[in-house]
Amino acid sequence: MSQQSSRIPIQVLIVEDDVVTRRSLCLAIETEPALALAAAFDSVKPTLDWLENNSADVLLTDLGLPDGSGIEVIRRCVQRYPACDIMVLTMSSDEDNVLACIEAGAAGYVLKEARAFDIVRALLDLHAGCSPISPPIARKVLARLQNKKIQRASPPELENPAAGILTRRETAILDLIARGDSYGDVAKLLSVSVGTVQTHVKNIYGKLSVHSRGEAVYEAQRRGLLQVKSRRQKSQ
Repeated sequence: MSQQSSRIPIQVLIVEDDVVTRRSLCLAIETEPALALAAAFDSVKPTLDWLENNSADVLLTDLGLPDGSGIEVIRRCVQRYPACDIMVLTMSSDEDNVLACIEAGAAGYVLKEARAFDIVRALLDLHAGCSPISPPIARKVLARLQNKKIQRASPPELENPAAGILTRRETAILDLIARGDSYGDVAKLLSVSVGTVQTHVKNIYGKLSVHSRGEAVYEAQRRGLLQVKSRRQKSQ
C-alpha cells in the first residue's frame, strides 16, 4: 500500500447505518495513506443529496439502510459519476441481492465479517481495476449463473450469434477481468498498454450495453460469452 502513498489519495464515500461499523471503516480509511474519507452517511437521502454536488472515486455502501436500499445509492452514483468504483459491504450473501447490485453497477461485493484491513485492501484493488468479491459469494453467483444457463437450454443457433458480438481480443480481455485480473495484469499478459486494454473495455461496455466491469462480466456470463467453469478446471 505504501507505493500509493505519494499519489493523490483515493476519495472514498461510505454509506453504513451501523455506528460502530461506520466508525471502524472511517478509521481504517483515514489510517491508510492511499485513501481519504470523502464523506460518511447512515442513510440513503443524505447520500443522494451529497452526490448532487460532490463526487468520490470509490463508493462503499451497505444495502439495508433505514430509509431505503443501497442499490438506490449505487444507481444514482453510476448515473452521475460513471467512473466511480462501487463496492457493496453487507451481511447478505443472497444471490438475488448480489446480482441486483452487479446489474446496478457494483464491481465489488464483500461481507461485513471481513477485517477492516482486508476491506481497505479490497478498496485499493477495486480502484486498481479488480473486482473483489468474497469467495463464498463468488461461488454462489457463478453456480447460480451456470444453473440458469443450463435451465434455459437455448438452441445452439440462438447462442452462436451472441458469441460474435465480441472480437477474439475483447473476449480474452473480458475473460481475464472476470477472473479478477486488473487492467495492468491484463496488459502485461497480452503485451499491450493499459490504454489499449481500457479502449477494448470501453468497446465491450458499448457492445453489451453496460456501464461497469461487474455488469459486463454478469452480462457476458448470462449470454454464454465466458467460459469461467472451463478456466477454473484448466487451472486446477
